[in-house]
Amino acid sequence: MDVLDTGSTAWILTCASLVLLMTPGLAFLYGGMSRTKSVLNMMMMSFSALAIVAITWIAVGNSMAGAGTSVGGLFGNPFDDFFLKSSMDVAGLDGGVPNALWAGFGATFAIITTALISGAVADRMKFAAWVTFATLWSILVYAPIAFWVWGGGILSDAGPIFNEDWYPYDFAGGTVVHINAGVAALVLALLLGVRKGFGKEPFKPHNLPFVMLGAALLWFGWFGFNAGSAGAADEAAGWTWLTTTAATAAAVIGWLVTEKIRDGKATSLGAASGVVAGLVAITPACAAVDAIGALIVGLLAGVLSALAVGLKYKFGYDDSLDVVGIHFVSGLWGTLAIGLLAVAGSPDAGDGNTGLFYGGGGALLGAQAIAAGIAIAYCAVATLIIGLVIKYTIGLRVTEEIELSGIDLAEHGETAYEEAK
Repeated sequence: MDVLDTGSTAWILTCASLVLLMTPGLAFLYGGMSRTKSVLNMMMMSFSALAIVAITWIAVGNSMAGAGTSVGGLFGNPFDDFFLKSSMDVAGLDGGVPNALWAGFGATFAIITTALISGAVADRMKFAAWVTFATLWSILVYAPIAFWVWGGGILSDAGPIFNEDWYPYDFAGGTVVHINAGVAALVLALLLGVRKGFGKEPFKPHNLPFVMLGAALLWFGWFGFNAGSAGAADEAAGWTWLTTTAATAAAVIGWLVTEKIRDGKATSLGAASGVVAGLVAITPACAAVDAIGALIVGLLAGVLSALAVGLKYKFGYDDSLDVVGIHFVSGLWGTLAIGLLAVAGSPDAGDGNTGLFYGGGGALLGAQAIAAGIAIAYCAVATLIIGLVIKYTIGLRVTEEIELSGIDLAEHGETAYEEAK
């Protein structure tokens, strides 16, 4: 029988609070990147996700993501821990940590993942449509994929595809969080269509200090994201703290060098974007790679995402704040990088299932690719269905008049600045 571990409990309390801070941090990042007339709407999407997903997680999300008994390996029974009726047992512990706290920690992941998607829909999505989408998506897409990877579902070592000798690693959410959010963002952007003036006029960030503040809060909160996923203040937490720092630093350099070579300038927006790209890429790999591997993961994430954000102009999809270019691209790279750079002796690869560059062959790389591919396919189809249902019921997009005059005033009855245009 578990005995309360006050040290581990204190650690997870701290980390859950750090991860919760990431969503307001994201509001500043996205708000600063938006135009003056839509900054409040953008920030409200993050804050509304915080409120909505906290409730959906308490109601059924936690049960569906792993607290409930498996339903065909696809999701947990939503009624086993309905409104946390089991997790709230004060005597219930897992690893010495109260189940209620684990439920809260899981909620913060679901919240930030849903909020990330909003960056793709700036200036043009009805607030009511966003609220409806966040509610449905957090239940029907996020919770099942979290169960597949972390709850003993089809993408875990207990599922029908993999086994205890061959399975994918996702320590803190490359597939569950970033690939998932990036795919959903792309689908929503395609359903909504491009903003008026897309590709013809610049949509410049209105407040770069907000962007830098948001990136700083995300970096700070991300230690709760990655090191907290160790479950205790132990060697694994120390390992992941270091790899998270190394990868993020390298990604900033990678992004800025790419900007300097391509555009002749290294920008503050690029530095902030590099921070996010590095954090995203190392999330799945933070417990599988060593310091050298983390530097490689981060450096290439900065380069790849700096190049990828421009693809929206080439292919004609309006990913307003580069969710696809950063979260999908760097999330996919970090997930696949495990198959190349996982090192024996790391918390994840301690069993010797190492990456291709460390003599492990291609088996782990194959497992990473299969898991990512299945998650991409499900997220794309499920998000499309949710989006179409909303589009043909309450509607997804504001009118052209509202978009041109400013979504803040029309949707919220207020503006961020007195002279907002």
